[in-house]
Amino acid sequence: MQMKRDYREDFPLLMQNETAYLDNAATAQRPACVIEREKAFYETENANPMRGFYPLSLAATESYEEARKTVRDFLNAAHTEEIIFTRNTTESLNLVAYSYGLTNLKPGDEIAVSIMEHHSNLLPWQMTARMTGAKLHFLECEQDGTLTEETLTKGIHEGTKLVAVAQVSNVLGCQNPIEEICKRAHEVGAVVVVDAAQSAPHMPIDVQKLEADFLAFSGHKLLGPMGIGVLYGKRELLDAMPPFLTGGEMIESVTREGAVFAELPHKFEAGTVNAAGAAGLAAAIEYIQGIGFPEIMEKEEALTRQAMEGIAKLPHVKILGSERPENHTGIVAFTIEGVHPHDVSEILSSDGIDVRAGHHCAQPLLAYLGDNVATRASFMFYNTPEEVERLIQSVASIRRRMGYGE
Repeated sequence: MQMKRDYREDFPLLMQNETAYLDNAATAQRPACVIEREKAFYETENANPMRGFYPLSLAATESYEEARKTVRDFLNAAHTEEIIFTRNTTESLNLVAYSYGLTNLKPGDEIAVSIMEHHSNLLPWQMTARMTGAKLHFLECEQDGTLTEETLTKGIHEGTKLVAVAQVSNVLGCQNPIEEICKRAHEVGAVVVVDAAQSAPHMPIDVQKLEADFLAFSGHKLLGPMGIGVLYGKRELLDAMPPFLTGGEMIESVTREGAVFAELPHKFEAGTVNAAGAAGLAAAIEYIQGIGFPEIMEKEEALTRQAMEGIAKLPHVKILGSERPENHTGIVAFTIEGVHPHDVSEILSSDGIDVRAGHHCAQPLLAYLGDNVATRASFMFYNTPEEVERLIQSVASIRRRMGYGE
């Protein structure tokens, strides 16, 4: 029987640190190949891309554009120019809100957002509604995160012009029916903006199959560098949108009176770009593809199942969302009766376990669920069953350590 690789060996921080890092939904760790690729860019290719005709600048430009092609293939986009590099998911979603939303929405139009959205996919649409006169409508989920057919039927209708929804909730871990949402939205002439920050690291994404109009994700959650993100947009939509930022490199020509903007994708990439980050992101994608999503998903589901089964047996502990581990996409959020999540996190930290505590940038969802705050453990394929068992044992001890005697 062939033994599977210990992928932890590829991650320098994990090899030098005994902590059980279970905050992967916030940011993932970096494999050595990503760190080395970014380092190599600065050591051998460092120049301003697309600005010079000398060898270093040409090499930087080539690395940057090759990274764009890697992302195109990763998402199965139809065209390379449909891939826009940004700083992160937040910037990508704001780009759509400012450039598409403010241009195309008007008073009385409806923007449908799920109650599960991270603030990054809610606040831009609140702003858009205020500035255009459009109305915000919330698609409310069941306690397990399900968006029912009735909810989608009532929430996506002739007056709906834009739907903003996460593919995977960063609190409940549930996967939303993006294909069905896109189908319904397109039937009424609406566009769909998908937040893929929590899905891109854990499952294959095919934007053509989904028929998403826009889709965003961050490099740092995908084992890549911080400060690099991606916006995918259908070419015909991006072509019609004005630039989000203006300045250097996003123009064809400038006169005293105005400017002619560059073609896609460069009209949305003003200023000096993060070419080293793009190269690191490409290395992260290639690393993930080398493992393969089937193995990644199998391992993460096993870790999630172990955590849920262990935590569910503990008295006074409630797991948020579905009872089915396969519906949690590596995320287990929970509350402990009588103990604030910040105290839970501090106690776990003293045991060498890193988790997230608070509202997880999803305050409307937690208020809707009646919890307001929660503790979240989130797993990546490099985590181990031993780390999960440490989590379970530590959670089991928290009420006693807080003086409840049990």
